[in-house]
Amino acid sequence: MLQTLRNSVLLKVFGLLALTLLLCIPLGQIESLNRERGHSQQVAAQELAATYAGAQTVIGPLLVVPYVERWMEPLRDAQGRIVGQEGRSKELAHLLFPDKLHIEGSLAPQERYRGIFRIPFYTLNASLAGAFAAFDAAVVPSSEKGSTIEFKPPYVAFNVSDLRGLDGSPALQVGAETLRFQQRLPGLADEAWLASGIHAPLAGSALAAWQAKQPLPFQLKLGLVGQEKLSMVPIGEETTAHLTSPWAHPSFGGRFLASERTVTDQGFDARWRVSSLVTSAREEVRGGMKSAKAPAALQSFDVSLAQPLNVYSMSTRAVKYGLLFIGLVLMAAFMFELFRKLRLHPVQYGLVGLSIALFFLLLLALSEKVAFWLAYAGAAGASVLLLAAYFSAVLGGWRRGASFGAYVALLYGALYGLLASESNALLLGALLIFGMLAVLMLATRKVDWYALSTGGGKTVAAAGAQS
Repeated sequence: MLQTLRNSVLLKVFGLLALTLLLCIPLGQIESLNRERGHSQQVAAQELAATYAGAQTVIGPLLVVPYVERWMEPLRDAQGRIVGQEGRSKELAHLLFPDKLHIEGSLAPQERYRGIFRIPFYTLNASLAGAFAAFDAAVVPSSEKGSTIEFKPPYVAFNVSDLRGLDGSPALQVGAETLRFQQRLPGLADEAWLASGIHAPLAGSALAAWQAKQPLPFQLKLGLVGQEKLSMVPIGEETTAHLTSPWAHPSFGGRFLASERTVTDQGFDARWRVSSLVTSAREEVRGGMKSAKAPAALQSFDVSLAQPLNVYSMSTRAVKYGLLFIGLVLMAAFMFELFRKLRLHPVQYGLVGLSIALFFLLLLALSEKVAFWLAYAGAAGASVLLLAAYFSAVLGGWRRGASFGAYVALLYGALYGLLASESNALLLGALLIFGMLAVLMLATRKVDWYALSTGGGKTVAAAGAQS
Protein backbone atom coordinates (compact mmCIF):
# COMPACT_ATOMS: atom_id res chain seq x y z
CA MET A 1 0.00 0.00 0.00
CA LEU A 2 2.79 2.39 0.96
CA GLN A 3 4.66 1.56 -2.23
CA THR A 4 1.54 2.21 -4.28
CA LEU A 5 1.13 5.65 -2.67
CA ARG A 6 4.78 6.46 -3.33
CA ASN A 7 4.37 5.57 -6.99
CA SER A 8 1.03 7.35 -7.41
CA VAL A 9 1.24 9.99 -10.13
CA LEU A 10 -1.98 11.56 -8.88
CA LEU A 11 -0.55 11.94 -5.40
CA LYS A 12 2.63 13.47 -6.84
CA VAL A 13 0.55 15.99 -8.84
CA PHE A 14 -1.39 17.00 -5.73
CA GLY A 15 1.87 17.34 -3.84
CA LEU A 16 3.29 19.63 -6.52
CA LEU A 17 0.14 21.75 -6.46
CA ALA A 18 0.45 22.08 -2.68
CA LEU A 19 4.14 22.99 -3.00
CA THR A 20 3.35 25.61 -5.64
CA LEU A 21 0.76 27.21 -3.37
CA LEU A 22 3.21 27.10 -0.46
CA LEU A 23 5.74 29.02 -2.54
CA CYS A 24 3.22 31.88 -2.71
CA ILE A 25 4.49 32.85 0.76
CA PRO A 26 8.01 33.94 -0.32
CA LEU A 27 6.56 35.46 -3.50
CA GLY A 28 4.14 37.50 -1.39
CA GLN A 29 6.99 38.68 0.83
CA ILE A 30 9.01 39.76 -2.20
CA GLU A 31 6.02 41.62 -3.65
CA SER A 32 5.53 43.36 -0.30
CA LEU A 33 9.20 44.36 -0.34
CA ASN A 34 8.71 45.75 -3.86
CA ARG A 35 5.84 47.93 -2.68
CA GLU A 36 7.83 49.08 0.33
CA ARG A 37 10.78 50.14 -1.83
CA GLY A 38 8.44 51.89 -4.25
CA HIS A 39 6.88 53.76 -1.32
CA SER A 40 10.35 54.73 -0.13
CA GLN A 41 11.01 56.25 -3.56
CA GLN A 42 7.81 58.31 -3.25
CA VAL A 43 8.88 59.46 0.22
CA ALA A 44 12.26 60.50 -1.23
CA ALA A 45 10.46 62.54 -3.89
CA GLN A 46 8.31 64.22 -1.23
CA GLU A 47 11.38 65.04 0.86
CA LEU A 48 13.09 66.67 -2.13
CA ALA A 49 9.89 68.62 -2.86
CA ALA A 50 9.84 69.85 0.75
CA THR A 51 13.51 70.86 0.81
CA TYR A 52 14.07 72.01 -2.78
CA ALA A 53 11.11 72.42 -5.13
CA GLY A 54 8.02 70.48 -6.10
CA ALA A 55 5.93 70.18 -9.24
CA GLN A 56 5.19 73.61 -10.71
CA THR A 57 1.97 75.26 -11.89
CA VAL A 58 2.41 78.54 -13.79
CA ILE A 59 -0.34 81.20 -13.58
CA GLY A 60 0.07 84.52 -15.34
CA PRO A 61 0.99 87.12 -16.11
CA LEU A 62 -2.26 88.94 -15.32
CA LEU A 63 -3.07 92.58 -14.55
CA VAL A 64 -4.53 93.39 -11.14
CA VAL A 65 -6.36 96.74 -10.71
CA PRO A 66 -6.92 97.51 -7.00
CA TYR A 67 -9.71 99.93 -6.19
CA VAL A 68 -11.67 101.35 -3.30
CA GLU A 69 -15.45 101.32 -3.45
CA ARG A 70 -17.14 104.04 -1.36
CA TRP A 71 -20.80 104.50 -0.52
CA MET A 72 -23.06 106.14 2.06
CA GLU A 73 -25.26 104.26 4.51
CA PRO A 74 -28.01 105.78 6.69
CA LEU A 75 -27.08 106.35 10.33
CA ARG A 76 -29.91 105.49 12.72
CA ASP A 77 -30.54 106.25 16.37
CA ALA A 78 -31.75 103.85 19.06
CA GLN A 79 -35.35 104.20 17.83
CA GLY A 80 -34.37 103.35 14.27
CA ARG A 81 -34.80 106.88 12.88
CA ILE A 82 -32.37 108.17 10.27
CA VAL A 83 -30.30 110.91 11.81
CA GLY A 84 -27.55 111.21 9.21
CA GLN A 85 -25.30 109.48 6.69
CA GLU A 86 -22.22 107.39 7.34
CA GLY A 87 -19.48 106.79 4.80
CA ARG A 88 -18.39 103.23 4.16
CA SER A 89 -15.64 101.78 1.96
CA LYS A 90 -13.97 98.49 1.05
CA GLU A 91 -10.88 97.57 -0.89
CA LEU A 92 -11.26 95.21 -3.84
CA ALA A 93 -9.30 94.17 -6.91
CA HIS A 94 -10.24 93.55 -10.53
CA LEU A 95 -8.35 91.01 -12.67
CA LEU A 96 -7.52 91.58 -16.33
CA PHE A 97 -6.37 88.62 -18.40
CA PRO A 98 -4.20 88.77 -21.54
CA ASP A 99 -5.95 88.88 -24.89
CA LYS A 100 -3.26 86.60 -26.25
CA LEU A 101 -0.66 84.65 -24.32
CA HIS A 102 2.17 82.72 -25.95
CA ILE A 103 4.61 80.56 -23.99
CA GLU A 104 7.87 79.58 -25.66
CA GLY A 105 10.18 77.45 -23.58
CA SER A 106 12.57 74.56 -23.17
CA LEU A 107 12.84 72.01 -20.39
CA ALA A 108 16.35 70.96 -19.38
CA PRO A 109 16.07 67.68 -17.44
CA GLN A 110 18.25 66.81 -14.48
CA GLU A 111 18.26 64.17 -11.76
CA ARG A 112 18.62 64.62 -8.04
CA TYR A 113 19.34 61.90 -5.51
CA ARG A 114 17.92 61.03 -2.12
CA GLY A 115 19.82 58.00 -0.94
CA ILE A 116 19.74 55.43 -3.75
CA PHE A 117 16.67 56.98 -5.35
CA ARG A 118 16.87 59.17 -8.45
CA ILE A 119 14.16 61.82 -8.81
CA PRO A 120 13.69 63.70 -12.12
CA PHE A 121 13.78 67.52 -12.03
CA TYR A 122 13.80 70.13 -14.78
CA THR A 123 14.83 73.72 -15.39
CA LEU A 124 12.37 75.70 -17.50
CA ASN A 125 13.70 78.58 -19.54
CA ALA A 126 10.71 80.33 -21.06
CA SER A 127 9.45 83.54 -22.58
CA LEU A 128 5.82 84.52 -21.96
CA ALA A 129 4.56 87.19 -24.35
CA GLY A 130 1.15 88.80 -24.90
CA ALA A 131 -0.84 91.96 -24.40
CA PHE A 132 -3.50 93.37 -22.09
CA ALA A 133 -6.37 95.20 -23.74
CA ALA A 134 -7.00 98.89 -22.98
CA PHE A 135 -8.64 99.24 -19.58
CA ASP A 136 -12.31 100.20 -19.49
CA ALA A 137 -13.50 101.31 -16.05
CA ALA A 138 -17.07 100.50 -16.97
CA VAL A 139 -16.35 96.75 -16.79
CA VAL A 140 -15.72 96.96 -13.03
CA PRO A 141 -19.08 96.26 -11.35
CA SER A 142 -20.36 98.09 -8.28
CA SER A 143 -21.30 95.89 -5.36
CA GLU A 144 -23.18 98.62 -3.47
CA LYS A 145 -25.98 100.88 -4.64
CA GLY A 146 -24.88 104.44 -5.38
CA SER A 147 -21.21 103.69 -4.75
CA THR A 148 -18.23 105.32 -6.38
CA ILE A 149 -15.02 103.60 -7.37
CA GLU A 150 -11.53 105.01 -6.93
CA PHE A 151 -8.83 103.12 -8.83
CA LYS A 152 -5.32 102.64 -7.51
CA PRO A 153 -2.20 102.09 -9.62
CA PRO A 154 -2.36 98.58 -11.12
CA TYR A 155 0.32 95.91 -11.08
CA VAL A 156 1.26 92.80 -13.05
CA ALA A 157 0.82 89.60 -11.05
CA PHE A 158 2.52 86.26 -11.55
CA ASN A 159 2.19 83.02 -9.59
CA VAL A 160 3.90 79.64 -9.49
CA SER A 161 2.98 76.89 -7.06
CA ASP A 162 6.45 76.81 -5.47
CA LEU A 163 8.27 80.15 -5.50
CA ARG A 164 11.48 78.48 -4.28
CA GLY A 165 11.88 77.16 -7.81
CA LEU A 166 12.34 80.64 -9.32
CA ASP A 167 15.80 80.87 -10.87
CA GLY A 168 16.49 84.52 -10.08
CA SER A 169 13.86 87.23 -10.50
CA PRO A 170 11.74 87.00 -13.67
CA ALA A 171 12.50 89.82 -16.11
CA LEU A 172 9.30 91.67 -17.06
CA GLN A 173 8.99 94.29 -19.76
CA VAL A 174 5.67 96.12 -20.29
CA GLY A 175 5.79 98.28 -23.40
CA ALA A 176 9.19 99.94 -23.24
CA GLU A 177 9.34 99.85 -19.44
CA THR A 178 11.26 97.25 -17.44
CA LEU A 179 9.51 96.41 -14.17
CA ARG A 180 10.77 94.72 -11.03
CA PHE A 181 8.87 92.08 -9.09
CA GLN A 182 8.06 92.23 -5.39
CA GLN A 183 6.67 89.72 -2.92
CA ARG A 184 2.97 88.86 -2.58
CA LEU A 185 -0.06 90.46 -4.22
CA PRO A 186 -1.34 93.59 -2.44
CA GLY A 187 -5.04 94.32 -2.33
CA LEU A 188 -6.00 90.65 -1.94
CA ALA A 189 -7.01 88.90 1.26
CA ASP A 190 -3.98 87.51 3.07
CA GLU A 191 -5.51 84.03 3.18
CA ALA A 192 -6.21 83.96 -0.59
CA TRP A 193 -4.00 81.38 -2.32
CA LEU A 194 -3.44 83.68 -5.30
CA ALA A 195 -1.96 86.33 -2.97
CA SER A 196 1.16 84.20 -2.41
CA GLY A 197 2.54 85.15 -5.84
CA ILE A 198 4.74 88.06 -6.88
CA HIS A 199 3.82 91.43 -8.39
CA ALA A 200 5.41 94.26 -10.37
CA PRO A 201 3.72 97.72 -10.04
CA LEU A 202 3.22 99.60 -13.29
CA ALA A 203 5.56 102.59 -13.50
CA GLY A 204 6.90 105.10 -15.97
CA SER A 205 5.72 104.76 -19.55
CA ALA A 206 3.78 101.59 -18.72
CA LEU A 207 1.66 103.42 -16.13
CA ALA A 208 1.18 106.37 -18.50
CA ALA A 209 -0.02 104.02 -21.25
CA TRP A 210 -2.51 102.39 -18.88
CA GLN A 211 -3.84 105.78 -17.74
CA ALA A 212 -4.18 106.77 -21.41
CA LYS A 213 -6.29 103.64 -21.94
CA GLN A 214 -3.81 102.06 -24.34
CA PRO A 215 -3.09 98.34 -24.77
CA LEU A 216 -0.16 97.01 -22.76
CA PRO A 217 2.10 94.49 -24.55
CA PHE A 218 4.38 92.52 -22.25
CA GLN A 219 7.18 89.99 -22.30
CA LEU A 220 8.36 87.97 -19.31
CA LYS A 221 11.58 85.95 -19.17
CA LEU A 222 11.29 83.08 -16.73
CA GLY A 223 13.71 80.58 -15.23
CA LEU A 224 12.00 77.94 -13.11
CA VAL A 225 13.09 74.71 -11.42
CA GLY A 226 10.51 72.01 -10.70
CA GLN A 227 10.12 68.35 -9.92
CA GLU A 228 8.96 66.09 -12.75
CA LYS A 229 5.67 67.86 -13.66
CA LEU A 230 5.03 71.27 -15.24
CA SER A 231 1.49 72.65 -15.52
CA MET A 232 0.45 75.85 -17.30
CA VAL A 233 -2.91 77.51 -16.74
CA PRO A 234 -4.45 78.91 -19.97
CA ILE A 235 -5.63 82.34 -18.76
CA GLY A 236 -5.42 84.17 -22.12
CA GLU A 237 -8.30 84.80 -24.47
CA GLU A 238 -6.19 82.53 -26.63
CA THR A 239 -3.27 80.70 -25.05
CA THR A 240 -0.61 79.03 -27.16
CA ALA A 241 2.50 77.24 -25.98
CA HIS A 242 5.53 75.58 -27.52
CA LEU A 243 7.84 73.44 -25.39
CA THR A 244 10.90 71.43 -26.34
CA SER A 245 13.14 69.15 -24.30
CA PRO A 246 15.82 66.50 -24.81
CA TRP A 247 13.79 64.20 -22.51
CA ALA A 248 12.64 61.28 -24.66
CA HIS A 249 9.87 60.00 -22.36
CA PRO A 250 7.33 62.79 -21.77
CA SER A 251 3.86 62.22 -20.37
CA PHE A 252 1.22 64.69 -21.53
CA GLY A 253 -1.76 65.30 -19.29
CA GLY A 254 -4.00 67.87 -17.72
CA ARG A 255 -7.30 69.16 -19.06
CA PHE A 256 -5.89 69.88 -22.53
CA LEU A 257 -3.56 67.59 -24.45
CA ALA A 258 -0.98 68.88 -26.89
CA SER A 259 -2.46 69.66 -30.30
CA GLU A 260 0.85 68.76 -31.96
CA ARG A 261 3.64 66.68 -30.52
CA THR A 262 6.69 64.85 -31.76
CA VAL A 263 8.58 62.41 -29.54
CA THR A 264 11.87 60.86 -30.64
CA ASP A 265 14.96 59.42 -28.97
CA GLN A 266 16.39 62.96 -29.06
CA GLY A 267 13.50 64.47 -27.06
CA PHE A 268 10.06 65.95 -27.61
CA ASP A 269 8.51 68.98 -29.29
CA ALA A 270 4.93 69.87 -28.29
CA ARG A 271 2.45 72.65 -29.01
CA TRP A 272 -0.80 73.64 -27.33
CA ARG A 273 -3.61 76.00 -28.32
CA VAL A 274 -6.42 76.69 -25.85
CA SER A 275 -9.29 79.17 -26.19
CA SER A 276 -11.00 80.77 -23.18
CA LEU A 277 -14.28 79.43 -24.63
CA VAL A 278 -13.39 75.88 -23.60
CA THR A 279 -11.92 76.42 -20.14
CA SER A 280 -13.03 77.79 -16.79
CA ALA A 281 -9.44 78.58 -15.77
CA ARG A 282 -10.18 82.31 -15.54
CA GLU A 283 -13.05 81.74 -13.11
CA GLU A 284 -10.85 79.45 -11.02
CA VAL A 285 -8.12 82.11 -10.86
CA ARG A 286 -10.69 84.78 -9.91
CA GLY A 287 -11.80 82.49 -7.11
CA GLY A 288 -8.20 82.55 -5.88
CA MET A 289 -8.68 86.21 -4.88
CA LYS A 290 -10.83 85.08 -1.94
CA SER A 291 -10.45 81.35 -1.47
CA ALA A 292 -7.76 80.08 0.88
CA LYS A 293 -7.42 76.79 -0.97
CA ALA A 294 -6.53 76.31 -4.61
CA PRO A 295 -8.85 74.06 -6.65
CA ALA A 296 -7.96 70.39 -6.41
CA ALA A 297 -7.85 70.17 -10.21
CA LEU A 298 -6.96 73.61 -11.59
CA GLN A 299 -7.56 73.42 -15.34
CA SER A 300 -4.21 73.35 -17.10
CA PHE A 301 -2.14 71.56 -19.71
CA ASP A 302 0.70 69.47 -18.33
CA VAL A 303 3.87 67.70 -19.31
CA SER A 304 5.80 65.35 -17.03
CA LEU A 305 9.30 63.95 -17.33
CA ALA A 306 8.18 60.38 -16.85
CA GLN A 307 10.83 57.84 -15.95
CA PRO A 308 11.31 55.50 -18.94
CA LEU A 309 11.42 52.47 -16.66
CA ASN A 310 10.25 52.37 -13.08
CA VAL A 311 12.18 49.44 -11.65
CA TYR A 312 9.72 48.93 -8.80
CA SER A 313 6.65 48.77 -11.01
CA MET A 314 8.52 46.45 -13.40
CA SER A 315 9.65 44.21 -10.54
CA THR A 316 6.12 44.15 -9.13
CA ARG A 317 4.74 43.15 -12.53
CA ALA A 318 7.38 40.41 -12.77
CA VAL A 319 6.43 38.98 -9.36
CA LYS A 320 2.78 38.79 -10.45
CA TYR A 321 3.89 36.16 -12.96
CA GLY A 322 5.92 34.35 -10.28
CA LEU A 323 3.34 31.70 -9.45
CA LEU A 324 2.85 30.84 -13.13
CA PHE A 325 6.60 30.78 -13.64
CA ILE A 326 7.18 28.42 -10.71
CA GLY A 327 4.36 26.17 -11.91
CA LEU A 328 5.88 25.90 -15.40
CA VAL A 329 9.34 25.04 -14.05
CA LEU A 330 7.99 22.43 -11.63
CA MET A 331 5.88 21.01 -14.44
CA ALA A 332 9.02 20.62 -16.56
CA ALA A 333 10.83 18.88 -13.71
CA PHE A 334 7.85 16.56 -13.30
CA MET A 335 7.91 15.73 -17.02
CA PHE A 336 11.59 14.79 -16.74
CA GLU A 337 10.74 12.53 -13.82
CA LEU A 338 7.81 11.03 -15.69
CA PHE A 339 9.42 10.27 -19.04
CA ARG A 340 12.91 9.43 -17.80
CA LYS A 341 11.44 7.20 -15.08
CA LEU A 342 13.38 9.08 -12.44
CA ARG A 343 12.24 9.86 -8.96
CA LEU A 344 12.65 13.39 -7.55
CA HIS A 345 12.23 14.03 -3.86
CA PRO A 346 9.79 16.74 -2.67
CA VAL A 347 12.78 18.53 -1.13
CA GLN A 348 14.34 18.78 -4.59
CA TYR A 349 11.14 20.25 -6.00
CA GLY A 350 11.08 22.71 -3.10
CA LEU A 351 14.66 23.84 -3.76
CA VAL A 352 13.84 24.39 -7.43
CA GLY A 353 10.80 26.51 -6.51
CA LEU A 354 12.79 28.57 -4.01
CA SER A 355 15.50 29.22 -6.61
CA ILE A 356 12.86 30.69 -8.93
CA ALA A 357 11.44 32.84 -6.10
CA LEU A 358 14.97 34.03 -5.32
CA PHE A 359 15.27 35.26 -8.92
CA PHE A 360 12.63 37.93 -8.25
CA LEU A 361 14.42 39.11 -5.11
CA LEU A 362 17.73 39.23 -6.97
CA LEU A 363 16.06 41.18 -9.79
CA LEU A 364 14.80 43.82 -7.33
CA ALA A 365 18.17 44.18 -5.62
CA LEU A 366 20.16 44.47 -8.87
CA SER A 367 17.70 46.84 -10.56
CA GLU A 368 18.36 49.44 -7.84
CA LYS A 369 22.01 49.53 -8.88
CA VAL A 370 22.08 48.99 -12.65
CA ALA A 371 19.76 49.36 -15.63
CA PHE A 372 16.71 47.09 -15.47
CA TRP A 373 17.66 45.02 -18.52
CA LEU A 374 21.13 44.40 -17.07
CA ALA A 375 19.61 43.45 -13.72
CA TYR A 376 17.18 41.09 -15.45
CA ALA A 377 19.95 39.50 -17.54
CA GLY A 378 22.16 39.06 -14.49
CA ALA A 379 19.43 37.56 -12.28
CA ALA A 380 18.14 35.30 -15.06
CA GLY A 381 21.65 34.16 -16.01
CA ALA A 382 22.48 33.27 -12.41
CA SER A 383 19.21 31.36 -12.03
CA VAL A 384 19.68 29.43 -15.28
CA LEU A 385 23.26 28.44 -14.41
CA LEU A 386 22.20 27.34 -10.93
CA LEU A 387 19.34 25.18 -12.21
CA ALA A 388 21.42 23.72 -15.06
CA ALA A 389 24.20 22.70 -12.64
CA TYR A 390 21.73 21.34 -10.12
CA PHE A 391 19.74 19.28 -12.63
CA SER A 392 22.89 17.93 -14.25
CA ALA A 393 23.42 16.09 -10.98
CA VAL A 394 19.78 15.43 -10.15
CA LEU A 395 18.88 14.08 -13.59
CA GLY A 396 22.08 12.11 -13.97
CA GLY A 397 23.68 13.83 -16.97
CA TRP A 398 24.91 17.22 -18.12
CA ARG A 399 22.85 17.06 -21.33
CA ARG A 400 19.67 16.76 -19.29
CA GLY A 401 20.78 19.62 -17.04
CA ALA A 402 21.64 21.79 -20.04
CA SER A 403 18.30 21.09 -21.73
CA PHE A 404 16.46 21.95 -18.51
CA GLY A 405 18.50 25.16 -18.22
CA ALA A 406 17.65 26.03 -21.83
CA TYR A 407 13.97 25.56 -21.05
CA VAL A 408 14.19 27.89 -18.03
CA ALA A 409 16.13 30.43 -20.12
CA LEU A 410 13.33 30.34 -22.69
CA LEU A 411 10.81 31.04 -19.93
CA TYR A 412 12.88 33.99 -18.67
CA GLY A 413 13.00 35.36 -22.22
CA ALA A 414 9.22 35.03 -22.53
CA LEU A 415 8.75 36.79 -19.17
CA TYR A 416 10.95 39.69 -20.26
CA GLY A 417 8.86 39.99 -23.40
CA LEU A 418 5.75 40.25 -21.23
CA LEU A 419 7.34 42.99 -19.13
CA ALA A 420 8.72 44.95 -22.08
CA SER A 421 5.44 44.88 -24.04
CA GLU A 422 2.99 46.26 -21.48
CA SER A 423 0.23 46.91 -24.03
CA ASN A 424 0.38 43.30 -25.27
CA ALA A 425 1.13 41.62 -21.93
CA LEU A 426 -2.29 39.97 -21.62
CA LEU A 427 -2.18 38.56 -25.15
CA LEU A 428 1.39 37.31 -24.82
CA GLY A 429 0.66 35.79 -21.40
CA ALA A 430 -2.42 34.00 -22.70
CA LEU A 431 -0.47 32.65 -25.69
CA LEU A 432 2.35 31.47 -23.41
CA ILE A 433 -0.01 29.57 -21.11
CA PHE A 434 -1.92 28.08 -24.05
CA GLY A 435 1.33 27.06 -25.76
CA MET A 436 2.74 25.38 -22.66
CA LEU A 437 -0.53 23.54 -22.03
CA ALA A 438 -0.64 22.43 -25.68
CA VAL A 439 2.93 21.09 -25.47
CA LEU A 440 2.09 19.24 -22.25
CA MET A 441 -1.06 17.70 -23.70
CA LEU A 442 0.62 16.64 -26.94
CA ALA A 443 3.64 15.21 -25.12
CA THR A 444 1.46 13.12 -22.80
CA ARG A 445 -1.31 12.17 -25.20
CA LYS A 446 -0.16 8.50 -25.33
CA VAL A 447 0.86 8.16 -21.68
CA ASP A 448 -0.80 5.36 -19.74
CA TRP A 449 -1.21 7.13 -16.41
CA TYR A 450 -2.53 4.00 -14.64
CA ALA A 451 0.54 2.04 -15.71
CA LEU A 452 2.83 4.80 -14.47
CA SER A 453 1.09 4.78 -11.10
CA THR A 454 1.60 1.07 -10.63
CA GLY A 455 4.83 0.39 -12.48
CA GLY A 456 7.21 2.38 -10.38
CA GLY A 457 10.32 4.03 -11.73
CA LYS A 458 14.07 4.13 -11.44
CA THR A 459 15.75 6.08 -8.72
CA VAL A 460 17.98 8.98 -9.59
CA ALA A 461 21.02 7.11 -8.36
CA ALA A 462 20.24 4.10 -10.55
CA ALA A 463 19.68 6.30 -13.55
CA GLY A 464 23.01 7.97 -12.95
CA ALA A 465 24.77 4.61 -12.70
CA GLN A 466 23.33 3.47 -16.05
CA SER A 467 24.13 6.65 -17.94
